[in-house]
This record gives sequence, structure tokens and C-alpha cells, in this order.
Amino acid sequence: MSITSTVRTPSKLRQLIWIPQVALALAIGGGGLAKISGDPAMVTMFDDVGFGQWFRYAVGLLELAGAVGLLIRRLAALAAFCLAGLLAGAAVTSVTLLDAAPFTPLAFLVVAAAIAWFRRPARSR
Repeated sequence: MSITSTVRTPSKLRQLIWIPQVALALAIGGGGLAKISGDPAMVTMFDDVGFGQWFRYAVGLLELAGAVGLLIRRLAALAAFCLAGLLAGAAVTSVTLLDAAPFTPLAFLVVAAAIAWFRRPARSR
């Protein structure tokens, strides 16, 4: 005999989490498009980072992939988890290489972590 335990999030909460999920997808997707399209502010920022412009394209593509993943139900938890890692790197980069406040990436990181938590798949024991 097997005992199955699942983690259930109340349905209202599961519906409400779509609001920050879509908002984060739009914000991250917009940033990714700005990086890929060569927005002068992004080009300058990545020059200041010092890893080269290839890094701007890589981060932009990762952001776009994460934004799309947030909008696909089966991928939302994984996309949010991966974006949380990307945003942690952005916060560290802001402080160490750009001498900027990390408030925006940290705020987005908190939202991404909450989405990853609430969208995580139920597991069996």
C-alpha cells in the first residue's frame, strides 16, 4: 500500500499568482528585448560590466526565455526558479561591478521566488 501526499495551493491563490507572474514576465521580457535590440543604455551598462557585448545578448536571451516560460503553466515554476538565479546574479553585479543599488533585481527576485514556490509541482512520497 502506498501513501500519497501532495502539496496543494488553494485555487484562489493559484489564480491570483497569475497577476505577479504576468507582470514579472512583462518586466523581464521588456528588459530582455532592450538588451537584444541594442538599447544604448544596455550597451553602456554591459560595457561597464566588462564581460563584452556577447554577455548582453546571452542575458537578454535568458531573460526572454524566462519570460516566455513564466507564461507556460508547466514551465512556470522552473522558469521562475531560473530567473531567481539570474536576478541574484544581477543584484551581485549591481553592487560589485556597477556601484548601483540592487533594489530592483532583489524585488524581482522575491517575486520570482514566490512564483517558483507557489507553482512548484506537487510531489508524491
